[in-house]
Parts: sequence; structure tokens; C-alpha cells
Amino acid sequence: MSKRTSMTYKGAGVDIEAGNRFVNMIKPLVKSTSRPEVLTDIGGFGGLFALNPHKYKSPVLVSSTDGVGTKLKLAFQLDRHDTVGIDLVAMCVNDIIVQGAEPLFFLDYFGTGKLSPEKAAEVVKGIAEGCRQAGCALIGGETAELPGLYADGEYDLAGFTVGVVERDAIIDGSTIQAGEVLIGIASNGLHSNGYSLARRIVEERIEGGLDAKLPGSEETLGEALLRPTRIYVKSILNLLRDCEIHGMAHITGGGLLENVPRVLPRHCQAVIRKDSWPKLPLFELLREAGNLEETELYRTFNYGIGMVLVVPKKAADDIVSRLHGLKEQAYIIGEIAACDEQSEQVKLV
Repeated sequence: MSKRTSMTYKGAGVDIEAGNRFVNMIKPLVKSTSRPEVLTDIGGFGGLFALNPHKYKSPVLVSSTDGVGTKLKLAFQLDRHDTVGIDLVAMCVNDIIVQGAEPLFFLDYFGTGKLSPEKAAEVVKGIAEGCRQAGCALIGGETAELPGLYADGEYDLAGFTVGVVERDAIIDGSTIQAGEVLIGIASNGLHSNGYSLARRIVEERIEGGLDAKLPGSEETLGEALLRPTRIYVKSILNLLRDCEIHGMAHITGGGLLENVPRVLPRHCQAVIRKDSWPKLPLFELLREAGNLEETELYRTFNYGIGMVLVVPKKAADDIVSRLHGLKEQAYIIGEIAACDEQSEQVKLV
């Protein structure tokens, strides 16, 4: 009987040394996001975060989890990995800020077939940047090397955040009434939804594909599509200090048509004026090239509005002005009307 060679985990496709090198590479990135409440460095079995009991009267924890979706395919194609981490954080923290919650900490999951410490560190660089923009701490995560599960050079991302809000400050839309005003805060592009359709349009309908120039710009279509999702946390926390906001909606998958109703009482309808904000050239290019119908545009993409606030009419102009001072592009895009149980909760006019 012939002697068998010794088998190793590395030979099976998992390189523990590479994983350790990766952890050492990202330690400075993680440290750059720290808050005073963080009690541990990365490398432990769990991240410790000490909520200050003297800072809150009746704290409620708010959590959200999400991924980046097929936008990752563009990162693979363009071999650019330093921005999708911002998208990952944005999709989670923008979801909890709509309930008035300040993001406290974030954890990520990075899964790949063969770990490239340098590429993975670029991803974490983006995650750390997103955490800094949101003011939350990156307190841990998981890196999984899974041979045979992913195509060569590809990976998947998921993450989750936990935030806190005072019980009596939770924003749930229950106080929204007819006559109130809708304020839209601009997006900077597709953010992180609609990419399955956008990629198909680019591949099948646009000459030059990702290398084509965006009309009126030196920016390529690939660069425009990879723009990281805007993080609205600090601007909205600023408003919440002394502005009255009755409801907020993060405009992600489902667009304005699906996300605005999530915060509306059943007797209320959002009447949105389609001409009340400028449409980005990227959306217009996709609309033309894909011959997209209006419903498809407003349900698949954010179409230029990344966040919607519902506010009292008397406060609307001041809030828009304040958002401009915070370097946000904001517009009054409609109002709340009364409706019956059978009516659609979003009306485009």
C-alpha cells in the first residue's frame, strides 16, 4: 500500500495565515471608528459595547441588517473594492435613523472562496469609512473563506447595526396627518438597489458598457454606478435636536412607491409631484436606454430621492433650509392627503 501524503487545511483552500494577516491589516481601520462605549478590540469572540445608563431615560434598541446586492458585480468587474463597504453600512444605518435611532455599532460578514487580504482590507476600509460617516463603531465581524462556494475573485457582504432611541422619541409615522409636507433629500445615484436591471440595461443597450461616458460628464458609467450610497445619519440627527419630524422613509428597493407607504397611517396618501426635483443624468440614461415605463422607474430605483421626511407644513421651509446648510440637496416634493382604505398610498402627479 502506497504511503499517503499528509493533507492540510491550506491545501483544501483555507489559508489561516492569510486570515491572520488580514486581521492585522484592518486593526487600524477598526480603531478609527471607535466610540467611548467600546470595550474590546477586534479578535475576541464578541464585541463589547457599554451603553451609558445615565445618558438615557428609557432607551430602546433598534437594529437592522442588509447587504449590498448585485452592485458587488460592478466592484468585481471594475476591480474596485473600497466603496462597497460604505454601501453596506449605509443600507443599515439609514434604515434605523428613520425611526429616530442613533447608530451605535456595526458588525460585518465577508464571505469569499479564497481570501485576498489586500482586497478584503479595501472592503473593510469602506466599511470603516461608512461607520465614521454614521458615527458608529465597527466592533467586530466575520471573515469566512469558503472554497468552492464563490466564483474566483468574488465575495459577498452582509452587515448589521444596532442603535438607540428614547422610547418617547421613536418616529413611527403614527402621528402623520393630511396637510403635512413631504421633503425629499437627494440621492447621488442608484445607491444600492435596482442593479440587476441597471446592469442588464448597460450590458445589452448601451454602447461601450461601463466604459461609456455619462452624458455631459467625464465620469464613466461604471464610476457613476459605483458611487457609494449617501449616509444621512448625521444630518437627520442634527434635525432631530429641535425639528418636528412625524415620519421618515429610506428609499431603497421598491423605490418611492413601496417605501413611503411603510411609514404612513392607512388613512393617509402621499401625493408626490414628479417635477419637484431634478433627475440625475444617470437615471435618464437608464430610462431611455431601457425604455422604462414610469412605474418601473419609481418602483425599481430611488429616482433621485434617497430619503423622505414627513413634516408639519409650517416647519417645511425651515427644515429644507437647514438641510441645505448641512450640505444636503433637499426639496419639497409633495404633501399628505386623506384617503380611504381602498386607495393607493402613493399618488404621482
